[in-house]
Amino acid sequence: MAVPPTPPSTTLVEPPSSPPPPRRRVVWPFFLVAALVAAVVAVVIGLDEPDDRPPPPMAVPDFPVPELEVPPGSAVPHGAAIAPGAAHDATRPTTAAVRDWATTLAEKTQIPQRSLVAYAEAELAVRTSAPACGLSWATLAGVGRVESHHGRYGGSDIGADGRLTPPIIGIPLDGSPGVRAIPDTDGGRLDGDSRWDRAVGAMQFLPATWQRWGARAIADGRPPDPQNVDDAALSAARYLCASGGDLSTAEGWWRAVMAYNGSVTYGQNVFSGADAYAKAAAQLR
Repeated sequence: MAVPPTPPSTTLVEPPSSPPPPRRRVVWPFFLVAALVAAVVAVVIGLDEPDDRPPPPMAVPDFPVPELEVPPGSAVPHGAAIAPGAAHDATRPTTAAVRDWATTLAEKTQIPQRSLVAYAEAELAVRTSAPACGLSWATLAGVGRVESHHGRYGGSDIGADGRLTPPIIGIPLDGSPGVRAIPDTDGGRLDGDSRWDRAVGAMQFLPATWQRWGARAIADGRPPDPQNVDDAALSAARYLCASGGDLSTAEGWWRAVMAYNGSVTYGQNVFSGADAYAKAAAQLR
């Protein structure tokens, strides 16, 4: 059940004293890379159980992500800093350093440079707003890989301003087989559907969940936009920090990711991506 909405804020907040209840979510597809391409589920904040739907054909990226069947709560993904020497307790790297790091890492991991910048800036933002969270950009990359192939699902492109074109909008949550019925909650403002809710954006938020957790990454006075990778990454970071507590611990990391989706398979897929990306980044030092 979705958390009762509160007005979106352009200012990050400290995590609540207790994490929000698990969201009910619906599945979105993606492909993992290996000699054998396996169809796995991607998910939407808002539904309890994943829905097994056959994935459409997608281009297989060059970067291999080993599938790791890590028991929940037993480990955290490999750690890696943003830019050389930018550890969690270090001075914030410059914008130029983050962009240079993202450009180099994008060539290695096949993550769009613009998405990597969004993940990194979201981590840097919550270091200030929620310093005890311990969120890594790699975890956001693991989520983004599952949810929308880093903003490229369905052939979407990411503009220099972070905006997705065309927008990524999920299937109607209309109660069809394997999908929970969620009547419209926003008059179709975010998803274009005034009858049923749909998941939106690079991190696949339901409109009601976005209403509570959506945050604008830049202070320009405009409302948060789930179709902007910067806003989507920052909003996902807020949600994960509020749900997990300390994501540098195995308990906290798994609690946060399982709040995003209660599926163990989902958590393992996010872990696999986060671990592979962090290890690739560590090799750049």
